[in-house]
Order: sequence, then C-alpha cells, then structure tokens
Amino acid sequence: MSDIEIIRNSFSFLGEEALNELLSIGTIQTIPEGTEILREGQYVKVVPLVIEGLIKVYTKQEDKELLLYYIQPEESCIMSFSASLSNDPSKVYAVTESETKALLLPATEMNKWIKQFPNLNNLFFGMFKLRYADLLDTINHIIFNKLDQRILLYLKDKSELTDSKVLQTTHKQIASELGTAREVVSRIIKKLEKEGLVLQLQEGIKLI
Repeated sequence: MSDIEIIRNSFSFLGEEALNELLSIGTIQTIPEGTEILREGQYVKVVPLVIEGLIKVYTKQEDKELLLYYIQPEESCIMSFSASLSNDPSKVYAVTESETKALLLPATEMNKWIKQFPNLNNLFFGMFKLRYADLLDTINHIIFNKLDQRILLYLKDKSELTDSKVLQTTHKQIASELGTAREVVSRIIKKLEKEGLVLQLQEGIKLI
C-alpha cells in the first residue's frame, strides 16, 4: 500500500475534499531516527500527521527531561497544532524515536483549514483528549507511584509502542525521560533484574 493510500485510509473521516487539499499542499517525508523536529522556543513550521514510526514529545529543564507522550501512526501533535493556530513559540521538544514517515502540513494553513474542513477539528479535539489523559497518567505516576514502578511501566509502555521485548535504550536515556538521575535508574534496573522482571543484555534491556 502506498503512503497516499495509507493516509487516505487512516484519515478517511476527514473527507475526500480535505484529504485532497492536505495531500496537494503537504509534504510526505521520511525523518531519520533521533531527529529533533521541534524545540522549545521555536515557532512551529509544520504539523505532522504520522504515517509510520514514533515521535517523542517532552519538556526539558536544564539537563533533565520529562517524557510527555508519544505520537504514533494515525496521530498528530496537539502542541504543534495549538502553537500554529496562535503563532506562539513551542513549549515542548519533539524528536523521532524511530525512523518516521509523516505528512507535514504547513502551519500557516491551519487556521484556514480548520474553518474550511470542520472534520479537521475533530482530529485535533480527539488528540487533545488523548494527550490530556496521557498527562494525567504521567502526573499520577509521578505523585503516587514509586520510581521502580514508574521505570517498569515505562519499559512496558515502550515495549508495546516499539513492538519489541528488547529495548535499545540506556540508563541515561531512561533517567532523562523520567526526570531522575542515571545512578538511581541503574540501581533500580539491577533490582528489577534480581526480581526476574528484566534482563540486561548487550543489545538493550529485555522484559521477562
């Protein structure tokens, strides 16, 4: 199935007229893994509709990060959408977690399109509800869960998102995304390994 066919199937609820417009003006692009596509303080130039791959959205304070959510296939970035409507600088960072293919929509067209194609509003209202739920989950985990529970849940979530039992991640990356210290993560991963919940391999961390 071609990229255009995937887009038409995944976002068919937008309607034929809207899809024709988005495909004629937007650009389908393959973005390498680890590419920063948005940073805090930057004005949004494009709003992505993800076809395949994964985009990590996070906030950052000094040398610490906090993972907010992932953008998966058939989703878009509500923060980019919001910033583009008001022409405000971004409040988050976004980086490709894996090689990602997306339809990039010019931010300058968004105000016109949401008036011209009402179903486009439905897409982003749906994304807002989903991301709001994600943020509530993150807050609840930070407040109520112990760090070992948060790390195990982080590994399970990432395993589901990447469809892999072996996660190619480092203790430093986990610490950065959960807003803690690498030494703390290393100690907890070792504890989880002793409990038979994970296994540390040369290629990454394996969930048991």
